[in-house]
Amino acid sequence: MAVGLCSLWAATGAQAEERVLRLGYLFSQNSQLGAGAERFASDVAKRTGGSYRVEVYPNGVVGGEVEMAEELRLGHLDMAFITSAPFASLVPEFGVFDIPFLFRDARHAHAVFDGAIGQEYLRKFQAKGLVALAWGENGMRHITNSKRPVMGPDDLKGLSMRVPQSDVMLAGFRAFGVKAEPLGFPALFGALQSGQFDGQENPIAVITASHFEKVQKHLTLSGHVYSWAALIVSKSAWDGLSPSERAVFVEAARAGGQVSREVAGRAEREGVDELRKAGMNVVASVDRAAFERSLQNTTAEFSKKFGPEIIQQIKSVQ
Repeated sequence: MAVGLCSLWAATGAQAEERVLRLGYLFSQNSQLGAGAERFASDVAKRTGGSYRVEVYPNGVVGGEVEMAEELRLGHLDMAFITSAPFASLVPEFGVFDIPFLFRDARHAHAVFDGAIGQEYLRKFQAKGLVALAWGENGMRHITNSKRPVMGPDDLKGLSMRVPQSDVMLAGFRAFGVKAEPLGFPALFGALQSGQFDGQENPIAVITASHFEKVQKHLTLSGHVYSWAALIVSKSAWDGLSPSERAVFVEAARAGGQVSREVAGRAEREGVDELRKAGMNVVASVDRAAFERSLQNTTAEFSKKFGPEIIQQIKSVQ
């Protein structure tokens, strides 16, 4: 679907040009990405005096995240709010953020992404012909399954789990003895319902918005991976903006990214109780040290792949 930058003539007394940008994202309008996208669109309209209108397309109607990233690269889609899932395959350096138990918690992750490391990685999108405006948030990822409570890596052994299309996350879960396989998110609910997979892992905001409690019995608050998101614009749309307009878009994107963090954080605090009331058995904490021990060999491979320096830099951020 070609959804590039287009121009409309507003029906006003003095005809003024209104330029429309189309922005896609994967989840529902009431998700953390939906809230961030709406705030971004509102701020762009307000800050440009109505010169720009951002139309938002939720629920993957313009494609999955891999497809949206490609459409952005080709200039067929103007903007997207995309989670971390597809980017490790596009920009291999991003895989470092998918290492399980790299981040202590969301606050640690925010400090990394808002600091020098995050700004350096924001620029890495340019090598793929994309312009990343600001970081947002999908959330800390947690494990659900239909078979048994999970408190340590031994409890995961033998379970079949859907994991995003990230080689690093696949390697991590396979190190725990999981039969881990990738699957596009839109097919996940049906795959869990049919028993194709015993479990999956996602942020609480995604678990609640997707009603996974209907097809999963057990929730483990593992917080094993921080899933970032980014507001991205195609190079062709970016090149059509003036310097002052670019500054407006960046500020609006930062506001939208912050809103996505707030919604994801609220889901962490409130969503767990909702899932518990819906009948899920909740394991509130895991044996993190045991998980890290199970990852030792795999972590050594990650160190070779990404470099021990960047891993240590990330871990040492306060």
